[in-house]
Amino acid sequence: MNRKKILAIIPARGGSKRVPKKNIKILAGKPLIAYSIEHAKLSKYINRTIVSTDDDEIAKIAKKFGAELPFLRPKELAGDYVKDFPVFEHALNWLSENESYKPDIVVHLRPTSPLREVEDVDGAIELLMRNPDTDSVRTVIEPASSPYKMYKIDADGFLEKFIDLHGEEESNNLPDQKLPKVYRHIGTADVIWAKTIFDKKEMSGGKMLPYVVEKAYSGINTPEDWDFYEFLISKI
Repeated sequence: MNRKKILAIIPARGGSKRVPKKNIKILAGKPLIAYSIEHAKLSKYINRTIVSTDDDEIAKIAKKFGAELPFLRPKELAGDYVKDFPVFEHALNWLSENESYKPDIVVHLRPTSPLREVEDVDGAIELLMRNPDTDSVRTVIEPASSPYKMYKIDADGFLEKFIDLHGEEESNNLPDQKLPKVYRHIGTADVIWAKTIFDKKEMSGGKMLPYVVEKAYSGINTPEDWDFYEFLISKI
């Protein structure tokens, strides 16, 4: 495994609105992005870590904590609604064209998950390595509430089951033990064969394996999330 080129990419744009300058805001004594850089450095398998950002200040701080910044991301790839794929495609194409560097595996580390366990990062990498015919591994967790218990509101304003369990009357009222197990993508670390991005032009591909984490927290997206994480870190 150590002969494989395993690249961590930490995407960190500069335009956060709900928490201004979120990626470099100080959380419990250090910039938020520093946590993910440290996780990559502590991994047994990741042997290169880059940050993809459009922001000079983020780039400077990321370098200070040991990440590489071989390029600045184009502004058109840093908008509110830009998906992950073009950001990762740009990073991999730049590295291929400018450095003749092509990783075997790409690890997606979101800077908004400062409490991930490095063991989960390495576990997800190991799972992908054991399954060369799959496309990716995604970290998931059992949700607090099953979608089989959820509703949507129809055009007339009435509640309607969000999802139906065929062959069961009032499946929304079944006990949890009788419902199919479902999992929520938590994004602690997603691990992808580089060829999935290069050849299939997708972040996940059609064959995804689950790496189930027992405990994880949703990412930091709001000021309330930030306060919650400061509380959590203070208790560690």
